[in-house]
Amino acid sequence: MAGIYIHVPFCKTRCIYCDFYSNTGNRHSDFMTALHTEMQLRQNYLQQQPIQTIYLGGGTPSQLSIKELQQIFEWIYKYFVVQNGAEVTLEANPDDLNKAYIDGLKSLPINRLSVGVQTFDDQALKFLKRRHSGKQAREAILQCQSAGFQNISIDLIYGLPSRTVTDFEIDLKHFLSLDVPHISAYHLIYEQGTQLFKLREKGAVQMIDDEQSIEQFSLLRNILQNTGYEQYEISNFARNEQYSRHNTAYWQGKHYLGLGPSAHSFDGHSRQWNIASLHKYAEALQNKKLDAEIEVQTIDIQYNELVLTGLRTKWGINLQDIAHKFGNERKQFCLKNAQPHLANGTLVLENDTLTLSKQGFFVSDGIMSDLMWI
Repeated sequence: MAGIYIHVPFCKTRCIYCDFYSNTGNRHSDFMTALHTEMQLRQNYLQQQPIQTIYLGGGTPSQLSIKELQQIFEWIYKYFVVQNGAEVTLEANPDDLNKAYIDGLKSLPINRLSVGVQTFDDQALKFLKRRHSGKQAREAILQCQSAGFQNISIDLIYGLPSRTVTDFEIDLKHFLSLDVPHISAYHLIYEQGTQLFKLREKGAVQMIDDEQSIEQFSLLRNILQNTGYEQYEISNFARNEQYSRHNTAYWQGKHYLGLGPSAHSFDGHSRQWNIASLHKYAEALQNKKLDAEIEVQTIDIQYNELVLTGLRTKWGINLQDIAHKFGNERKQFCLKNAQPHLANGTLVLENDTLTLSKQGFFVSDGIMSDLMWI
């Protein structure tokens, strides 16, 4: 089984924290033409594996019209074998989700929505340069539910400057009131090159301290787990096992095809990423070529990726799996380097599987680093 990811590189405005490739232009025609050509050229990349998940991310995929989305799905079903019951996710901004647009989405194969709320606080939304209000976000979710979309995920950001634990708790209460089955919650990151990073460098914005970050993350986990949500990955929580099947496939090392500018692909042997430029992406495909880089995966890279992705999840990393894939030396290396973390309770070893403990989530980066083959 495999997945398809399509990177839609359009945003109406640029959020101050985002470092994903996107632009605020309107070159939809160039994108659509190039995307179609890429699908034709790469339809055998996954070697006819059935497609189990399709994910339209960005950027802002809800900037595409219903007609454009319909065309994309026609191409997907023409060039690939899509499994019955495949998970099909669209990322959307709340202000794009009016009744007419939602009704149009219902006519498409889309059966899961990932809505970029980030916060319900209007002042914080304005600071982040988001286009919607808290009220718009709530109303958009309710409209999607009324239209029949039940598999909905909301993105929230914590660790915002000048926002307290109490402020974040209010966000979580708004989330819970909407009764959606999934949430992805991320700490604000000051990525180099973003407007937010520049504001911090100028002293116009101050990061919250580690103690506040831990307090907000602890609140997140406690409230969600006490209301029926399972933390199945460091930043992701779901009720009734309604996990993101697409993202879970990433963490479990399954194959996927990435289409569009800056999209990444993985075939089990190499990783490939398209040029992060719509102009260069489209220009190359006019000549039936793909502007992309490829990294062949060595055994060391494969082992390190298994540690990095597997340990983030509730499924952890299985030592017998490591021995089978990479040999007993790496299994013993992993187990030896895990010992200090097992001793201090940040790692747990059960059924030959290493997982993060509750305390381990707070220091996960250091644990992963220690288990990597350098």
